[in-house]
Amino acid sequence: MRRLGIAAGLTGAIALGLMVFACGSGERTEKTGTQSGGSPPAPAPAKEAAQPAASGGDAAAARAKADQIFATRCFTCHGKDGAGDGPASAGLSPPPRNFHDAAWQASVTDDHIAKIISFGGAAVGKSPGMPGNPDLISQPDVVAALVAHVRSLRTP
Repeated sequence: MRRLGIAAGLTGAIALGLMVFACGSGERTEKTGTQSGGSPPAPAPAKEAAQPAASGGDAAAARAKADQIFATRCFTCHGKDGAGDGPASAGLSPPPRNFHDAAWQASVTDDHIAKIISFGGAAVGKSPGMPGNPDLISQPDVVAALVAHVRSLRTP
């Protein structure tokens, strides 16, 4: 029985390590110079965090980058389709958010989602297991495109 407990603990630790590795880019931010594994900077005002994407080619570039980020960072826990069933989700408590959940979608604002994307779950009183993405703080168009992507996953 003890072996089972140790194995479960190791599985959870590995899943958490994968989540942190996948969600944090390790890139330095232009504004703060801190790495994604360090302390996050002070939260930006909510209005600034979810600026609408620019028009034309800039909007297309922001959407493309957001899609790439979701496919490489977010999917690890939230899953390819945002159902909270990614490969690292099994050992996480609480489990990752299921973006298909219409009730949750209706209960949060775009600014709330943007703040979680940029600063992590702890920034809004949720799980600190959801890491922030400080490299995106200076890219509000990409954050807005990620928010739009999360919103597009809602099911009726």
